[in-house]
Amino acid sequence: MTLNLDNKGLKSITHEFELFFIDIWGVVHNGIKLFQNSINVLNELEKNKKEYVLLTNAPRPNSDVIKFLKKMGLDDGKCKKVYTSGEAALKHLNSNWKNSKFFHIGPPRDFNLFKMFEKNKVKKIDEAELLLCTGLFDNQDKNMDFYRSFLKSKIDKKMICTNPDLIVDRGEEREFCAGSVAKVFEELGGKVDYFGKPYPLVYTQSIEIKNKRVLCIGDNLNTDIRGANLQNFSSLLVLNGVHRNETNCGIDKLFEKYNVTVNYAQSNLKW
Repeated sequence: MTLNLDNKGLKSITHEFELFFIDIWGVVHNGIKLFQNSINVLNELEKNKKEYVLLTNAPRPNSDVIKFLKKMGLDDGKCKKVYTSGEAALKHLNSNWKNSKFFHIGPPRDFNLFKMFEKNKVKKIDEAELLLCTGLFDNQDKNMDFYRSFLKSKIDKKMICTNPDLIVDRGEEREFCAGSVAKVFEELGGKVDYFGKPYPLVYTQSIEIKNKRVLCIGDNLNTDIRGANLQNFSSLLVLNGVHRNETNCGIDKLFEKYNVTVNYAQSNLKW
């Protein structure tokens, strides 16, 4: 049974946990501004000497996300807690694909993810050994049929997906993410290596988790909550996130639909 913490607040359960994985987009900010209640939660966790990681499925190095958060007004101390799916992917690329030719699927703004491998980037997809997917092309960011056609004859290549999220909300506008392209590629018969939630590596790379009682906080059932379930961590769902328009049927039916278990819920993260 899911316990709603809207009245009691997160403070009512923090004593049960030593480490908190907290999603960023949808929990700490909405792509446009920081949520002050969430910043207050981070302040209180620090006062109570609790460990936390701001764990995000962002297809960029930690440094890029930190710059973005600093522009929003997040302080240096909290920014040091950031760990991205892009950072996890970079470690894998450096170890396994450092000299391989790749074709980039995604917007130019994700350039820093492969800056150290820039010499291996090819302009024609047929010349690539590897497809590095960080998102959607700027001029094809709404039509997934384009990717079905574009990738149909390329399924012999390996794809690296640096953001398993399917969608994200930028303010009130919904956008597709790299996970949606990767899903199309898999449906066509291609093979994808994913980096980020819900896959285990991003948790163990970001911080030492052994023998710690962990709570994962996020707004995405497919990534934040499923990741918690797969690692046997406890979970808290922020209801006013990507699933806010799906709760009319009741949260129990919603969780059944996504085949996940949610321990706690809040409308918005609040201490």
